[in-house]
Amino acid sequence: MDRMIYLSMAGAKALMQRQDALTHNLANAGTDGFRADLMTARAVPVRQDGTATTRVYNVETTTGFDAAPGPARQTGNPLDIAVRGSGWLAVIGEDGTEGYTRDGGLTVDDQGVLRTRRGLAVMGDGGPITIPPNAQVTIGSDGNVSARVGSQPSLPVGQLKLVDPPAAELAKGADGLVRLRSGDPGDVDANVRIADGVLEGSNVNVVEAMVGMIEVARQFEMQMKLLQNTEANEQRAAQLLSLKG
Repeated sequence: MDRMIYLSMAGAKALMQRQDALTHNLANAGTDGFRADLMTARAVPVRQDGTATTRVYNVETTTGFDAAPGPARQTGNPLDIAVRGSGWLAVIGEDGTEGYTRDGGLTVDDQGVLRTRRGLAVMGDGGPITIPPNAQVTIGSDGNVSARVGSQPSLPVGQLKLVDPPAAELAKGADGLVRLRSGDPGDVDANVRIADGVLEGSNVNVVEAMVGMIEVARQFEMQMKLLQNTEANEQRAAQLLSLKG
């Protein structure tokens, strides 16, 4: 009885965690540059010094993210960019550390700082990139940012920091930004190219996420039925024992 209750409880808890991950992915199906979280079950034995391991439970853990590119759409906005193929755009996270994103929807704030639409400053070769007032911005395929004021010729104002570390070395944080697992800043990769006037959408497969949520709901219901059956068996066993007495 005890084992059945424990296994059902552990299974139900893991399914609830998986449902949370699927819900998070589905909620970000319309978020530009979003990378879907990948979940898996990990066996964790319950250990105590001097005793044998008698209980093992599973926990849902984030093994990484889906690195596949999302769909691209034309916007015609010169401040909208999309990374071609693999690669990331470096930004300054809310905690002040360097992070990487595929969300290329850029804007210029009141102080002239180039930021993402989430308000994160975009990293350049010498720190955040500043745009002159009333300037027309042009971003080249190599990440070179130029600004032109009025009829004056365009002048370079910065170089976007573009990186392309191996996917195995990257981890996705709670803020949605990707960082190196080592905590070190990534090296600039001159081979990364971008397209202007284009935005990359989320790579979440909406149909797959919804089907997964339905499957998890059915599995959770099965775990609840096991708990109910266990309770009924315990009641019958108690009745039998009372008759013997």
